[in-house]
Formats: sequence, structure tokens, C-alpha cells
Amino acid sequence: MHNFKELNIWKKSKDLSKDIFQMTSNFPSEHKFGLSSQLNRCAVSVPSNIAERSSRDSQKDFARFLQISLGSAFELETQLIIAGEIELINSKELENLLERTTEIQRMIHGFKSKL
Repeated sequence: MHNFKELNIWKKSKDLSKDIFQMTSNFPSEHKFGLSSQLNRCAVSVPSNIAERSSRDSQKDFARFLQISLGSAFELETQLIIAGEIELINSKELENLLERTTEIQRMIHGFKSKL
């Protein structure tokens, strides 16, 4: 069993999730139930799955749910790109969020590989 609050991947993905929520709160109202909602759901899915699955006794189970978190991180990356392309996010903010998302993807993959 892992204490998820001590995992850097959980900390970083939680912080990214908070920033995504703050960013999407500024989206125009017509995007609140579409892209905004989807960005928020997949962003919060990353740390949530890490936390929930850290209680698993089996390393194999934990690795499987890290894979779910990784999938959510790639979904987040795609949606950020779309938000940038339709100019809901400025290029500087997009670059920062994509760099952080990529870092989290690498961390999850590396952690999963070590299990």
C-alpha cells in the first residue's frame, strides 16, 4: 500500500487539476458543459485514480489503475490542444499546461514501470 499524499505524481497532478479548474472557470458560458466540463473531469481523474488505487494490495492492481490515470492525462493533453486551437487558452498558458501534463505522463509511466 502506498501513501498517495507522499507521491509526487499525486501532488503534481492534484495541483494541475486545481489550475485546470481555475482556468476553465474563465471559459465563456457556451463551453461550460462541453470542453470545460470534460477538461475538469479528466484533470481530476488523474490524481483521484492514483489516490483511490494506492490502497490496492496488489502491485498489479495498482499498475492497472496507474494506466487509467495515464489515459486521463493523455485525454487532458488532447483537450488542452483543442482549447488552444479554438483560442480558449493563450499560447503561453497552453505551453505551461502541456509541459506539466507531459511531465505527469512521464512520471506515471516511470512509476508504473518500477512496480
